[in-house]
Amino acid sequence: MNTNQQYDTAIKSCRDIFLKKTIDYGTSWRVYRTISVADQIYIKAKRIRTIQEKGAQKISDDIAGEFKGILNYSIIGLIQLDLITGAPEELPVDQVESFYNEKVSIAKKLMEDKNHDYGEAWRQLSQESFTDLILAKLLRIKQILLNEGKTIISEGIDANYYDIMNYAVFALILMGEEGS
Repeated sequence: MNTNQQYDTAIKSCRDIFLKKTIDYGTSWRVYRTISVADQIYIKAKRIRTIQEKGAQKISDDIAGEFKGILNYSIIGLIQLDLITGAPEELPVDQVESFYNEKVSIAKKLMEDKNHDYGEAWRQLSQESFTDLILAKLLRIKQILLNEGKTIISEGIDANYYDIMNYAVFALILMGEEGS
């Protein structure tokens, strides 16, 4: 498989989980503010880092599942940034799927552009590096929030979510290659 196919496969797995949870829970995530989404991603990334450092885990949820959760929470964050204040909390599944696909399309285009310029350098990174990069992006989001959403020269919250999404996909792709 080439990178685009691997990307699509990783996304499909994440999307399936996201949409099934939307059917089960509705769009309860609509109550999250940006800091809460960042904190949910942080919890997952911190768990991955702790498992990496300790070399063992006690809860059965695997690391791949945590990267999928990180990706899905990033999409929640991006959707939340787009929805105006006062938008309905409950959204129909087909609308959620449309939002999801829109965010994935933007992230994939970003990945393709960066792969062109960087020559798929991410393939040489470790799972630990992806975890650290995600944690760093979360710290950036939190700092932007402390700055009331304003940046002088840096990209905004959305750009950080897109990078987090792609780091999670890259980790999933490399984990899949290791397992094959």
